[in-house]
Amino acid sequence: MKIGHWIGGAAASALLVAAPATATAAVQYILTDLGDLPGGGDDSEATGINNAGQVVGYSSIATGAHAFLWSGGVMTDLGDLLDGRYASYAFGINNAGQVVGVSDAATGTRAFLWSDGVMTDLGDLPGGVDFSAANGINDAGQVVGISATATGQPAFLWSGGVMTDLGLLPGEVDFSEAYGINEAGQVVGLSGTVTTGYHAFLWSEGTMTDLGDLPGGTDSSWAFGINNAGQVVGFGSAATGSRAFLWTADGGMQDLGDLPGGSDYSYAYGINDAGQVVGSSGAATGVHAFLWTADGGMQDLNDLIDPLAGWVLYEARAINASGQIVGYGHNAAGFAHAFLLTPLTNSATVPEPATWAMLIAGFGAVGTALRRRRRAPAAA
Repeated sequence: MKIGHWIGGAAASALLVAAPATATAAVQYILTDLGDLPGGGDDSEATGINNAGQVVGYSSIATGAHAFLWSGGVMTDLGDLLDGRYASYAFGINNAGQVVGVSDAATGTRAFLWSDGVMTDLGDLPGGVDFSAANGINDAGQVVGISATATGQPAFLWSGGVMTDLGLLPGEVDFSEAYGINEAGQVVGLSGTVTTGYHAFLWSEGTMTDLGDLPGGTDSSWAFGINNAGQVVGFGSAATGSRAFLWTADGGMQDLGDLPGGSDYSYAYGINDAGQVVGSSGAATGVHAFLWTADGGMQDLNDLIDPLAGWVLYEARAINASGQIVGYGHNAAGFAHAFLLTPLTNSATVPEPATWAMLIAGFGAVGTALRRRRRAPAAA
C-alpha cells in the first residue's frame, strides 16, 4: 500500500492572489495559485519545489490526473508512461529540473524519472511484481522510493541506472519506503510491518538506522524530509497524539508541537538547509499548514497571508532555500488548489502594500476530480 505522498488530493483553477491594499504588517508571503492542466477539473496539488522556484505536483485532467512541472508561470503536463490517457503523479524535483514520481505503465505502476521532456520508466527491483514509485531525487540524479518484490515492498535507491534494495530495519520483515535524499546520499523513510508498526529510518553508506519515536510514542514514526545538514523531519506517535518531529544527530527526536487550539495532531513534510520546517497541524478551526523555525516556533501560514484573499491553507509540502513554500489549500470558491508562497523579502518586483491588488480570474465549472481529491480536512 502506498503511504505518505498518497495521502493527498488536489487542486486548481486559475487564481492569482496578491495582498490587497488593506494588507497589514502581518502579511509575509505573496500567494500564487498555480492553476491546473488544460481540461482539468479545478484540482491540483504541489508536492515539491527546487531552488529555482520550479514546482511539481499533480493536476486533474479530463481522464484522471497527470504530473505537472510549473515554471515561470506555465504549467506543463508531463504525461504518463502509457499513451497520455492514464494517471501520473510527481513528488520530487532537483535543481537541474529533473522530476520523479509514479505513473501507470504497460506493466503495472512504475517509478519514473522525467528529464528534458522525456519520461523514463525506472523499472523495479529484481523479482519485482510490477510496482514501484519514486518519491525524491537529489542533484546527482539519485532517486529514492519503494518497489515491490516477491517477498515484500522495500525502499530503493536508484543511481546510475541501477536500482538497489535498501533493506529493512533489524527485526522488520516486509516493508520499507524511502521519501527523501540529500546531496550526501543520505536517505530517510520508514520501515516496519503491518503488525508491529513503523519506525523512521536514516540510511547512510549502507547502514539503516532506526530513529525511534517520540517520548510516550507507540512504535509509529515516519521520516519524510532531510536537509544537507542531516536534519530529518516527519511525524510520529507521542504521549499526546501524532506530532511533527525534527531529528538531529546530536539532539535526537524533538516534538515540534502543534498549532494553538489543535487536537494533538501535526505532520512535518519538508525542511530546507536553514532548518525551516513545513507541514500541517490541527488548529482551532481544522487542519492548517504551518511553518516552524527554531526561533519562532510553529506558525500558522494562514496568519502570514492576506486574510481577505479567502484562502485556507491546509498543507505545506516543501520549502526551498529562498523560503518559498508549496502545498495545497481551498480558495474563496471552495476548490482545492495548489499554491506557491513567496516571502515578500525575496521578491524584487513586489509593489508597495498600498498599491497591491487582489486579482481573481474566472473559475471554470467543476470537472472530473482526482481519484484522491482533497476535501476540507478535519483535525484528527
